[in-house]
Amino acid sequence: MPAHRTPEHPGHPEHLEHPEHADDMCITTEGHPVHVHDFHQFLYVPLGRIVVTVRDADHVLSPAVGLWMPAGVPHSARFDPDSLVVSESFEAERYRLPYTRASVVPVTEARRRLLLARMRSSGATPEDTALFAELAGDERRLPLPRPVSTAARAVAVALLRDPGDQRTATEWAEALYTSSTSLRRAFRVETGLSFSEWRTRARLNRSLALLAEGHQVGAVATRVGFVSANGFILAFRRHFDRTPGAYVRERTAPVVG
Repeated sequence: MPAHRTPEHPGHPEHLEHPEHADDMCITTEGHPVHVHDFHQFLYVPLGRIVVTVRDADHVLSPAVGLWMPAGVPHSARFDPDSLVVSESFEAERYRLPYTRASVVPVTEARRRLLLARMRSSGATPEDTALFAELAGDERRLPLPRPVSTAARAVAVALLRDPGDQRTATEWAEALYTSSTSLRRAFRVETGLSFSEWRTRARLNRSLALLAEGHQVGAVATRVGFVSANGFILAFRRHFDRTPGAYVRERTAPVVG
């Protein structure tokens, strides 16, 4: 018989309960008819298998993958016998989900441990923000070490906030009353990356969320600071071994199996 952990309050875990007791959500032992949430939902199946249907697409969930269901997306579910379903919910107004449609994500060992630990908890925990960051983070994000010296750290913070900032290392150095040589050296020594490469990675990492939200490639390129869409596509392909369009298709394609 499937068991569910459905938060009574978005963002907080509740005890596992059998679906026939969740009358307010119309859950049965076989599944859940078409319904809509006003919160973002993450579904994980540590045991068994379920099939979540969105429009005409089936998403098959097993212990290896989870599913993000954005608020407002109609969906239904079918459960295999003896499956166990873990549901984590997050307030849509508080948490910005980088997906606008149902999206399958891998359940890494770190995610699995975190989800199972919360499943075993007897009540709400204060780790909602950390949980959301872990579950909504993109596994393809490029490593981006942070510099520690004052000037370089200030530049890094500003670029993470607005990767589209076009100021050169020389212009940043002038604004921070240091030399461009010192600033460039700090990035190289403290992060292992040149200033230019660090900024490119920051831009590409931001582009992942924008693409997942449904923005067009050209608009994303401009927003994160690339001079042209072609330049963005080339950089994206060089770092991720796929084009932005292929990345979007991978994230939104149903999983069959």
